[in-house]
Amino acid sequence: MALPKWERKARTFLCVVGLFLSVYALHVELSRERNPDYRAMCDLGESVSCSKVFTSRWGRGFGLVQFFAAKESHLNQPNSVLGIIFYTLQMGLGLSLSKKAAMLLVFSSWVSVAGSLYLASILAFVLGDFCMVCVSTYIVNFALLFTNLKRRKAIEAMKEKAG
Repeated sequence: MALPKWERKARTFLCVVGLFLSVYALHVELSRERNPDYRAMCDLGESVSCSKVFTSRWGRGFGLVQFFAAKESHLNQPNSVLGIIFYTLQMGLGLSLSKKAAMLLVFSSWVSVAGSLYLASILAFVLGDFCMVCVSTYIVNFALLFTNLKRRKAIEAMKEKAG
């Protein structure tokens, strides 16, 4: 059994989309910090506003880092920076056919999905907002998890067959 033919293309596509969304989110947050009147393309109304979400307390360190580090701490990065790191890691690890890389891809995907579920619940039940960029990111994260689970299964089958 080999890696599914679609896996590399899907990973590349999903990581590029995830990186684009994360860079855009960072751009919106930084623009809004510099200019409170900045209006992002994803700000469509009072309850459909990505800049409102990105600049909320949950837009940095998942709203959790501030409990053990200062709000201005280097540890309290925008979630979009974490996304840039995550998608870069997914892209890089996707180049390896090792079983350890496959396990790390799956583990980091589960962490991203848990983070997505947490942030989606904050979005819906605390902020009462709809963020197209956020929801798109959640979809990418779930799709990457699916891709990584398929990859791990294929790599395990390849290793069993070889060894």
